[in-house]
Amino acid sequence: MKKILPLKHELRGVFEIPGDKSVSHRAIILSSLGNSIVEISNFLSGADCLSTISCMKLLGVEIEQAGEKILVKGNGLNGLREPENILDAGNSGTTLRLLMGLLAPQKFLTTFTGDNSLRRRPMGRVITPLKKMGAAIVGRNRNKNLPITILPAEKILRGIIYEMPVASAQVKSALLLAGLYADAPTTVIEPAPSRDHTEKMLAAFGARIEKSGNAIKIFPTDKLNAPEKISVPGDISSAAYWLVLATILDGSDITIKNVGINETRTGILDVLKNMGAKIGIINEKISGGERIADLKVVASENLRGVEFGGEIIPRLIDEIPALAVAAAFAEGTTIIRDVAELRVKETDRLAAIVEEFNKISPDTFSATDDTLIIRGGRKKIFAECKTRADHRMAMSLAIFGAAAQGVSIDDADCVNISYPKFFDLL
Repeated sequence: MKKILPLKHELRGVFEIPGDKSVSHRAIILSSLGNSIVEISNFLSGADCLSTISCMKLLGVEIEQAGEKILVKGNGLNGLREPENILDAGNSGTTLRLLMGLLAPQKFLTTFTGDNSLRRRPMGRVITPLKKMGAAIVGRNRNKNLPITILPAEKILRGIIYEMPVASAQVKSALLLAGLYADAPTTVIEPAPSRDHTEKMLAAFGARIEKSGNAIKIFPTDKLNAPEKISVPGDISSAAYWLVLATILDGSDITIKNVGINETRTGILDVLKNMGAKIGIINEKISGGERIADLKVVASENLRGVEFGGEIIPRLIDEIPALAVAAAFAEGTTIIRDVAELRVKETDRLAAIVEEFNKISPDTFSATDDTLIIRGGRKKIFAECKTRADHRMAMSLAIFGAAAQGVSIDDADCVNISYPKFFDLL
């Protein structure tokens, strides 16, 4: 149990945030497939990314960690070996789904498991297209849930054209990784653009990638050329909590340095600005194909409710709990549509937001199957809330309480999944 007292002063200062979780995962996986040693700096040493390291080590990859720097000695595209034990992805859907794509073409057996939360999450959305490519995969609950076993590939996987029913960077990435080993190009067509870190990094490693509208095509290869160094940008999902807190606390003025502003991840900036937030993008540069900048935020005097949904949702799906906090302090009603995906995250985040956030601001939050409604400007009170072992719920509840009348949360340690030093900074 951790108690967060209301902040009695504004936020001021200049600071950095942890490395991007999505980029950290992909840097480990792709570096493992090169033929050289790669130094990864500003790596996020959260539990999720450490799950990826643990799995890659069991697959025969040499990985050394020294603080926020990682050395990966690649074994080549065909150098992975059969693990002697079950691969445990922990709480990390990214670890599981990306490695399912990578291991589906391999000629050895792999079995995955995960924690209680991950074992409930739907994996059919990955298994279905991989089976279309010829992969042999069996799992619990009619091939929908962990534990999941990938049988040795008897034939080279088929290159396919796959139209995704729901935009998902994890599913897309799994198919692109499998496509490296296929007998022909693989094309993934998204209903809306999702984060494109995998495409950018594959291209940086020399893979042939072609993009046309929402279609991404990858060509098979027998070699990836790893760079000597990869610098991971700061994670905009971790920046989200400070963006919101500085926006709603009078007198705040902060600068968050070296944040990744990949255009497939900046939906939160667009929405906050539309609500009236004062956010400036300064000192922009490019590193490893990713846009990086400092974000300067000053408090907003007139935050207003907005309505959004559709194609912007994949660009901010992980930031919706933090945006819901901002909406509670805005004047008017905010309506967030097309967020059914929140129901299959680490917890049912849509239900969690309504139940837990209403404890702090009663009668403010409601939801339908795929829509979140926030009626801003209502009274805030001290409350005891449950994180449901969800790191993003924990951090959003913390900033909500800090900007309101305080909050007590039951499982603060779950923030270690993505932001181990969050409470130290708060």
